[in-house]
Amino acid sequence: MERRALICEFLGTLVLVFFGVGSAVLGKPYLGVVGIALAFGFVLLALAYSLGAISGCHVNPAVTLGFLVARRIDVKRAVGYWIAQFLGCIAGAALLYLLAKQVPGLQTHDKFGSNGWGDRSVVGINTGGAFLAEVMLTFLLVFVVLAVTHRLAVTGFDGLPIGLVLAVVHLVGIPLTGTSVNPARSLGPALFAGGDALNQLWLFIVAPLIGGLIAAATHMVTHPQPRHEHLT
Repeated sequence: MERRALICEFLGTLVLVFFGVGSAVLGKPYLGVVGIALAFGFVLLALAYSLGAISGCHVNPAVTLGFLVARRIDVKRAVGYWIAQFLGCIAGAALLYLLAKQVPGLQTHDKFGSNGWGDRSVVGINTGGAFLAEVMLTFLLVFVVLAVTHRLAVTGFDGLPIGLVLAVVHLVGIPLTGTSVNPARSLGPALFAGGDALNQLWLFIVAPLIGGLIAAATHMVTHPQPRHEHLT
């Protein structure tokens, strides 16, 4: 496994958290749901074209799990990616937190772009609803990523549907849970928000991973791979 691939996963997750979550933390009154959804989608689209040929631009532990279950990568690469992604999310959230603290009056405690349900959800969705929403939203994201990519690399127009699907899941998910679909994206902000953001974090780690598992299993049925292909 190349060191540059790990660096790309670290950098990509950092950038996704800083700019994607940053659009919610710093720009929500001006951007609204559509603007935040597009920010996440455009950032991932840019990252897919920038880093996709090197690491595959997973920048999401659920996507990496999907690639592992679909036998696109081996366990060693998956573990390396997970470590890089979680370190990247913490670094990105730390930089965003430092920037947010320079804005007078900006509330960060218990919020800070974190995910939630109940009174932390715009529509007040309950725990079961939040869990189902995150599973289904992540399923769509991971299934599309697996379907449009060949093996590991993102090539040609692969990045376009990946960026679009992330925007779509945010359009649906922001009013429900704030949209996680990515355990790393949820972990970083929750560490700095504290309070209920940390108490509810478990759902936004477990549900996306289950969604990724289901997506990989479905993909193996709808897009069977030739037996002679080897793990990257």
